[in-house]
Amino acid sequence: MIDLQKPWPLGLSRTSWPLFLLAMLAVLAGLAAVDIAASRGAIGWPEPWRAPFFFITDYGLSDWMLIPSLVLMILLRLAMFPLRGVWRQAAGEMAMLSAFVFVGVGGPGLLTNLLKRLVGRSRPTEFEASGAFSFQHLLNDWTFQSFPSGHSTTAVAFAFVIGFVWPRVFPLFLVIGVAVAVSRVPVGMHYPTDVFAGIVVGMLGAYLVRNFFALKGWLFERRPDGRIVRKPFEGVARLFQRARA
Repeated sequence: MIDLQKPWPLGLSRTSWPLFLLAMLAVLAGLAAVDIAASRGAIGWPEPWRAPFFFITDYGLSDWMLIPSLVLMILLRLAMFPLRGVWRQAAGEMAMLSAFVFVGVGGPGLLTNLLKRLVGRSRPTEFEASGAFSFQHLLNDWTFQSFPSGHSTTAVAFAFVIGFVWPRVFPLFLVIGVAVAVSRVPVGMHYPTDVFAGIVVGMLGAYLVRNFFALKGWLFERRPDGRIVRKPFEGVARLFQRARA
């Protein structure tokens, strides 16, 4: 299992990043060799086989994560002005948590959207007309915004964001995130290479945001051994203690 307290996943570090990059490119190259067969095969599955993937795929939409977290962040920050003591502390902690969810999911998603337009790869829906490796860089619409997969980025980034805060639930959210990413192939919206790239962007983007927050001392702290951990929600804990008393 991934050690969420390390600064970067999968052995990535300042010294190993060239090997990490080569490994990612090698996986992309391997997936590219089966892109067409995997995509056309999955799209051709019987409808009962594909139905569960259509059910889960919209979990990867970012609106249901970004809008509530943004609204909560704003409302909690505003609420801090009249509040005092432990109530102000708890509101500040929850506002910072909301900000982390918003930036941790929205940041990788924004990067993916920029890459989509820059790369301009055609989606599987355009296979008959354009093939699997047709590109319209920069000036394109959704039909040429296949690489990377935005749903994959969002679902996986959210899994890591939640995992950084509550590590115990990380395996569940990671399984859901990967399932959403995989669903993008049988629903006919992405190729396997798009999905893999989206997973990588979502994962590394979430780590980058977490590390930035730790650098600023927001929500996380870096220990002397380099590990990064969430700060305790002291204000929230004190409120719960009061409620139980």
